[in-house]
Amino acid sequence: MPSALPSGDPAPIDGSLPDSSARAVGERPLGIYLHVPFCRTRCGYCDFNTYTPAELRVSADLAETGDAYVDAALAEIDLAAAVLGANAPAVSTVFVGGGTPTLLAAAELVRMLHRIESTFGLAANAEVTTEANPESVSPASLSALREGGFTRISFGMQSAVPHVLATLDRVHSPGRPLTAVAEARAAGFEQVSLDLIYGTPGESLADWRTSLEVALSARPDHVSAYALVVEDGTKMATRVRRGELPLPDDDDLADKYLLAEELLSSAGYEAYEVSNWAVRPDAACRHNLGYWRGDDWWGIGPGAHSHVSGTRWWNVKHPAAYAARLASGQSPAQAREVLSAADQALEQVLLEIRLAEGMPLDRLSVRGRARVDSLAAQSLVTVTGDRLRLTLNGRLLADAVVRELVD
Repeated sequence: MPSALPSGDPAPIDGSLPDSSARAVGERPLGIYLHVPFCRTRCGYCDFNTYTPAELRVSADLAETGDAYVDAALAEIDLAAAVLGANAPAVSTVFVGGGTPTLLAAAELVRMLHRIESTFGLAANAEVTTEANPESVSPASLSALREGGFTRISFGMQSAVPHVLATLDRVHSPGRPLTAVAEARAAGFEQVSLDLIYGTPGESLADWRTSLEVALSARPDHVSAYALVVEDGTKMATRVRRGELPLPDDDDLADKYLLAEELLSSAGYEAYEVSNWAVRPDAACRHNLGYWRGDDWWGIGPGAHSHVSGTRWWNVKHPAAYAARLASGQSPAQAREVLSAADQALEQVLLEIRLAEGMPLDRLSVRGRARVDSLAAQSLVTVTGDRLRLTLNGRLLADAVVRELVD
């Protein structure tokens, strides 16, 4: 089942912000994340807040459950507009994630987007993304999404190797992501992204090379490559505990990351964040850049997290509980935390260091700045002017570098 939410402090039933955060609304760009918590089947490695029709004991087409979700999401969009008030900026980015958002009809996704546009407004050239499983879209649904205002789509490819897909419990055929990319191009999407996972038990370096080469053959605008993490509570964690599957090996993960960097950079892609490559600067995912740069975002949907001007909160997890809260006129927030200035400074280091653009040295404490020379001598970071950046070796050891800078 999905991972647990943090405990936090009680959240106001009307969703109101502390005065310090409310006064700062509009000082940063605003993104909207829409969490669609439904999947046809559950992948063995996934611990996201998602539910299958069988788990919800509803029809496979999610008809009534999907309608209830959309109605609740529309109500939360209205709540967000009321809470943020007149100072809320036009929304810069919208990201519909999951789950598998495209299990809902394209018209329902467009309906939620249009509610965001009518309540907040969309900034000029706003980026509007949906995630999708390759088998959950068609030329008709992609055309409807594009015509409805979606500009970007991210397909969960994960691998091009049949036995790796089987271990991950992925149900699409190895060739389907390439067809989906072509269909998205034909529908007029401005950006198409492919998501890959490396380090699956049983995946060889040659398997990973195959997945990268197949992905590159589609010429996506953007590629994400994430190391597999075996999360507690997942089917895969149970199989590892039983000895049926080995844990991912750190050296193997490093070799696969280096191979990804080699092949992607040779093909003209540049890493703008530790796990993300874009074929040109404007193909970077602006919504995710907002997270890493500490912008504001409101998360709509069960279990979704939000952050506005130093206040962070998270919604109740179950779709029924989420819908019930909103139907009664209450905020769906389960709990929240108000970050201190020190907490916010620490988080900026944790997030900004991952970006190729680096971060200003003045983000660091005196102790952190004193350790920069040692990290540079180990070829883990570079300093150019007033900015600190990870080297390729530093990207491999990013967590260790961060510990040195903030401990």
